[in-house]
Amino acid sequence: MKQRQQTGFTLMEIIIALSLTAMLLTMLTAGMFGVVRDWDDDASALEDSMDQAITVLQLERALSGAFPHSYRNQETLAREIYFKGEEDSLAWVSEVSPGRQGNRTAWQLVNDSEGVMAYLAPAMSDNPDERLAEVEPRLLFPGYQASFEYLYEDLEFARLWRDSWPGADVNILPLAVHVHLRPDDDMVSQPIDIIAAMPARQHRAIRPNLELIQ
Repeated sequence: MKQRQQTGFTLMEIIIALSLTAMLLTMLTAGMFGVVRDWDDDASALEDSMDQAITVLQLERALSGAFPHSYRNQETLAREIYFKGEEDSLAWVSEVSPGRQGNRTAWQLVNDSEGVMAYLAPAMSDNPDERLAEVEPRLLFPGYQASFEYLYEDLEFARLWRDSWPGADVNILPLAVHVHLRPDDDMVSQPIDIIAAMPARQHRAIRPNLELIQ
């Protein structure tokens, strides 16, 4: 009698098939997690980039909104302009301030081991140095260090940059400020340059002393 050919699977074949299926699922799962992880990394980098761009725009607006804030010197009783421009720090009063709409705010930018710190305090009508010293700083640009230059026009109408601007002495703001932000790690971040013009640079009741910086 002719025997019918067996068409089922042996136990060994079933085990091999299950093993291959499990291996395939493991590879697909690992690939999926890799894609999700890469997506999260890209999304995080994009979010960081957007946050940084917003901070740059905010700082540029605050610099362009600089105001020739005057206060009375307690020793000389003369009125002076509040603007302290150094090569590695800057303090000024701006009409553009986050969270304080309509109020002039004193800003101070300084370098720290963590990055560029910003101090903000109400300007009021006096020298805001004491209030700036009492507030907690904000980490504005983590992983960066800042340097500053100040644009002015000499007696021959040539525009030049200098690395300091003593507002209390010259009693006028510079034409513009150049903020150069250099990253601590060049392989991770790119340098950032901000150039902000200062249209409201002269106080209507205080004569400038530009001859002091010629």
